[in-house]
Amino acid sequence: MKYFVTVNGQEHVVELREALGELVVTYDESPVAARYEEVDRLGQVALYLGDRAYAVSLEGSGTEMQVTVAGHLYQVELEDERERAAHAAERTRAKGGGDLKSVMPGVVIKLLVQPGAAVAKGQPLLILEAMKMQNEIGAPATGTVTAVHVKEGQPVASGARLVTLAATE
Repeated sequence: MKYFVTVNGQEHVVELREALGELVVTYDESPVAARYEEVDRLGQVALYLGDRAYAVSLEGSGTEMQVTVAGHLYQVELEDERERAAHAAERTRAKGGGDLKSVMPGVVIKLLVQPGAAVAKGQPLLILEAMKMQNEIGAPATGTVTAVHVKEGQPVASGARLVTLAATE
């Protein structure tokens, strides 16, 4: 799973995956020898990076945290790739008409509209399967579908045009 981690305003990409029962970590595309152990259930963690150990204190919710390492306080915001895609879709919806693009790679499972269809804001236009989840892609605004750029069963890349909508709002 890929995470977008903002530390004191600077964004980093951390990817965690399991290979042969071991945790594999990359930080900004560089491999890192890392492991951790929970010290207690109050947010105290022992973090091991290579041959160095750090006492880390975590406070906050799952997406916004304050992290203390060796007396230094860091403001940390976490967003996984699913959350990032959902937030990008919300920003796209807020813009209104034009090309509606895929925010992640996937497969078009079902088309729910055809060119010329009048749609209401939020009305489902198609179903996109991504990361083993089916996502309804809704109209960002009330309008008319002017073009459908995909077919059922078609794989799409992130950023691929799905539907063009002429907004009437």
